[in-house]
Amino acid sequence: MSLSFLDQISKQFHNGLPFVAYRKPNEVDVKVIFQKDQELYYVNDYTESGFVFAPFNAHSPAVLIKNEETFVETFESGPGYSDSTITFPLDKDSDKDFYLKLINKAIDKIESGTINKVVLSRSIDLEISKSPFALFKELVHQYTTAFCYIWFHPKVGLWLGATPEIFLETRNDQFKTMSLAGTQLYSGEKVPNWGDKELVEQEMVTQFIRESLKDKVSSLLVSKAISARAGNLWHIKTSVSGKMNTSGLKEIINVLHPTPAVCGVPKMVAKEFILKNENHDRQYYTGFLGELNFKEDISRRLSRKNQENRAYRTIKNKTSLYVNLRCMQVIGNMVKVYVGGGITKGSVPEKEWQETQDKSSTMLNIVLK
Repeated sequence: MSLSFLDQISKQFHNGLPFVAYRKPNEVDVKVIFQKDQELYYVNDYTESGFVFAPFNAHSPAVLIKNEETFVETFESGPGYSDSTITFPLDKDSDKDFYLKLINKAIDKIESGTINKVVLSRSIDLEISKSPFALFKELVHQYTTAFCYIWFHPKVGLWLGATPEIFLETRNDQFKTMSLAGTQLYSGEKVPNWGDKELVEQEMVTQFIRESLKDKVSSLLVSKAISARAGNLWHIKTSVSGKMNTSGLKEIINVLHPTPAVCGVPKMVAKEFILKNENHDRQYYTGFLGELNFKEDISRRLSRKNQENRAYRTIKNKTSLYVNLRCMQVIGNMVKVYVGGGITKGSVPEKEWQETQDKSSTMLNIVLK
C-alpha cells in the first residue's frame, strides 16, 4: 500500500469529509469511496447504491456513503495473521464484575423460559499511539481472510474492523448468508472439538435464518456446519443460499437483522434485554456494512456457433454486506474495542468472560503491537 494512498485517505479525514476504504476477504484490492460533502445520507428502502453502514438497533437509520469518487489500489500482503496473542500487561478486567453479573442475569432469564439465547457485549477503552491509517494498514496485512475496513463520517465518527462474518450477499435475485457461532482459540490443531453448548448455539442461529426466510425465498439450501478459522479463532459456520423471488432486499434485511449470532432468540425479547441491561451503547457494533447495489459488469464470448463471435455483456446488481464484528471506534487518542458472546442455558460465566478476552485479541493485537 503506497504512502500516497494513505495520504489521500488522511487528507480526506483531516478535511472532515466522509470516506470508506475496505478490502474483501482473500482479495488484494483495497477499494476507496470518497464523499464530496459532509451531508449525512441515509438508506430509505435499500434500492440506493453506495456503501452502507448500519447500526445494531434497526430503529436507527443506516448511513450511506454515495459512490461519488472511487478508486482501487492493490495491496500486496506479506505473511498472514499472527498466531500469537498480546503478552504485555493490560487492564482489560475493569468491567469483569459487571459482565459476570450480567451473564448471570441472562442465565436467570433463560432458565425462566423468557429467552433461549442472548448475546452480551462489552467494550474496552485504550489509549493509542498509532494513527488510524496505520491501524488500517495493519488490519489489511494481518487479517487476509477477513473483511477489513476504515470508515469515517464527521457527524458519526471513525470506525475500523476486520470481520469474518457475511451478513448477506446478493447477485440479482440470488442470495447467500451464513450463521456463525461458537468460539475457540486456535492452538495449532487441525480442527477443534465442539461441545454441546457451541453446537446448540450454532443450531439456534441456523434455525432462525431458515424459519425467517422460508416464506420469502425459494430453493433454500442449508449446508452442513463446518469449522472455520478466522485469525486466531475457530468458529462453527453454516452457509445458507437461495432465490429472493418477489421479496426485496429491504424485506430480507429486516427479517434477518439482527441475527441470533449478535442478538438472541427470540429476537425482539433478546434485543430488549440487551438495550436495557448492557452498560454501553453498541452503536454500529453488531450492525452491518458493505456494498449496496453495486453494478458488476461481466463480459464473455458467445459460443463458436455464433459466426460473428461477438462479446456478450451482462450487468448484475450485487450487494455484499458483512456483520460488524471485531471492530473498534476511534475517539481522539482513544479506541473503544467491542466484543461479545452468546449466552445459552449451558453457559458458564467465567468461560463466557474468557471468550470475550480471546475475541478482543483480534483488535488489541493491532492496537498494541
